[in-house]
Amino acid sequence: MEAKAVRQSKLIYWASGIVSICGIIFEVLFGALGSYILGDGVKQYTLTISLFLTGMGIGASISERIMKDLITAFVRVEFAVALIGGFSSFLMFGITAFAPEGSEALFLYTVTFSIGALTGVELPILIRKANEIGVELNRSTARVLFSDYAGGLIGGLLFAFYLRPQMGMVKSAFIVGVINLSVALLILWLFRKEISYLKVHMVSGVLIGLLLIAGVLFGEEMAFSFEQKLYKDPIIHMEDTAYQRIVLTKEQGDTRLYLNGALQFSSSDEYRYHETLVHPAMAKASSTKNVLLLGGGDGLAVREILKYKEVESVTVVDLDPRMTELAQTNFHLLQLNKDALSDERVNILNRDAFKYLEQTDEMYDVVIVDLPDPNNESLNKLYTWEFYSLIRNHLNSEGAIMVQATSPVFARSVYWTISETIASTGLHTKNLHIDVPSFGNWGYVLASRTPTSMEQLVIKPPTRYLTQDMLEALTVFGKDEDKDIEGVELKPNTLIDPHLIEKYEQAWKNY
Repeated sequence: MEAKAVRQSKLIYWASGIVSICGIIFEVLFGALGSYILGDGVKQYTLTISLFLTGMGIGASISERIMKDLITAFVRVEFAVALIGGFSSFLMFGITAFAPEGSEALFLYTVTFSIGALTGVELPILIRKANEIGVELNRSTARVLFSDYAGGLIGGLLFAFYLRPQMGMVKSAFIVGVINLSVALLILWLFRKEISYLKVHMVSGVLIGLLLIAGVLFGEEMAFSFEQKLYKDPIIHMEDTAYQRIVLTKEQGDTRLYLNGALQFSSSDEYRYHETLVHPAMAKASSTKNVLLLGGGDGLAVREILKYKEVESVTVVDLDPRMTELAQTNFHLLQLNKDALSDERVNILNRDAFKYLEQTDEMYDVVIVDLPDPNNESLNKLYTWEFYSLIRNHLNSEGAIMVQATSPVFARSVYWTISETIASTGLHTKNLHIDVPSFGNWGYVLASRTPTSMEQLVIKPPTRYLTQDMLEALTVFGKDEDKDIEGVELKPNTLIDPHLIEKYEQAWKNY
């Protein structure tokens, strides 16, 4: 009997660790889903953690009432976690595609709270069962808690480095659901003498298992058809990387790139955006031998930079290696970027732009900043006084910087805050904007150590949009898009005071 008790207690410790792994994976999975579908990653992860922990607290309180048939209760809880959690991602995409706006947020928050509550019920049940078996209470509690906390670490690492990039969000949810169910069935069998209605529980478990396995095999394909409805054109490539969700679409010759659901370019008009991003800065700099591109992993800005024969080195710093790999291997991207990233003058570094500038001693003639908009904390640091000061410190005395700075029409205060932040580093700025039909009026900030006269800039390479005569016109802003914004104080965005995020969220909430 003593040996049996030891085996059962060990099983409980292992079960605690495994369900904890599953719990933390579901928690971060829900945060990733919210970030991708609802936007504002910091907000979604904050809500996810808060709701999940609140649910755990309420679940732990409810568990006080469960003093008998502990194993039966645990098995039923695991069945519920497996079923709800397993189908969570799949249903989230379905609701996003078909249900009224706002339904996806309500669904996600309800599921997050529910899984949190069920997770909160699990641990007290396991502790009571370990104690009931005959193991000393303090020791059993400590071991179960250790298994639970250690499992949390393992779950987080598994999701970040394996499940999300390799399996995707839909298949990951089904796989974790299968693991939860497997724990329940194992416990059910080994403690079968304690289970009332054993056959009913076994049949229920098998049916749930069949549904989850079907989800693992076919759920992602069905969710793909749901997600297709979120995009205007057919999806030709989709993958989850360690950093983002990459989607390529194509319809009647128009190729589009989306990162985390946000449009990055349309092949029908991307040349407008990239010519304006690159050529004014290249024309302003006295030398263009050594160029730094922050972001731009799709290779389109590099294509424009390499039009200058005097360019000797282009350093591309883009965080996501899958993006730069895709730009060098995907047929549709290669057609657009002219295989620019494979040029011998191009050096690709898959690193954080902020950290790179902190650590490098390299000086550059031209710095092009083509980073995603500042819609979360991670991106906000790349739009701060500290970041632009680092760029300034790596710019040669007669060099130039060009920064994509979102839309002065849709996000007027955001655009001018970015401009004010760059100017606060002591650089002279020139404000430009153009119309890009696929995503509207877009703004840029040209910066250098000396004032810029647009009339003196000469665009040398061949272009499809940008002309010599129109350069001065790019600096003219209408009354509803200029710097004079009533009731808005423009001040530099900093790491300590990241007010740009709130401005960005408010500006884009209706678009």
